[in-house]
Amino acid sequence: MSSDRVTRFNAAERIVHWVVALAFVYVALTGLAIWSPRLFWLAAVFGGGTTARAWHPWGGVVFTVFLGAMFLKWMRPMRLDADDRTWLARAHRYAVHDHAGLPEAGRFNAGQKALFWLQSAAAVLLLASGVVLWLPEAASRPLREAAILIHPLAAVASIGGIILHVYMGTAAVPKALRGMIQGWVTPRWAALHHPKWYREIRK
Repeated sequence: MSSDRVTRFNAAERIVHWVVALAFVYVALTGLAIWSPRLFWLAAVFGGGTTARAWHPWGGVVFTVFLGAMFLKWMRPMRLDADDRTWLARAHRYAVHDHAGLPEAGRFNAGQKALFWLQSAAAVLLLASGVVLWLPEAASRPLREAAILIHPLAAVASIGGIILHVYMGTAAVPKALRGMIQGWVTPRWAALHHPKWYREIRK
């Protein structure tokens, strides 16, 4: 930490985050192409329908492995507490930059924590159902039918969460993205958005 910069995420955290992000975009777009005839045109971007179908599950493997690494790194600081529940009940204030009455956030605010657990749960469902769809001959008919339902539902929840995450990290909270690209934020930004964490790292 210097007088004008505060380290937000180290290089390893940023690399894992962006591999997860790129893998997610790949599996989301190829998955949508496979799932809906109206969106099949997306497959052309990734080499055609056969190629998209063949590489979609492997993209899911990359996503799962790196998300697992992220989970192990951040599971402890992502635990929700009483302040987080209060924050979530008043999250609409944060979106419009009204911090009055909001509990102070640590390194991650309650919205980021909620997204973390949503994505983790969705990833488990996507992995389990995805393996069944990838290797249908090894599963029973009830499992195949369940996977056909669970996989797109989990994907929709995951995609919706990421859309909100991108919005909050860019338009709603200016300069938040710099922390994940360059690794640092200004002391003023840290004190405004994550005051509890900022006080901890200043000790």
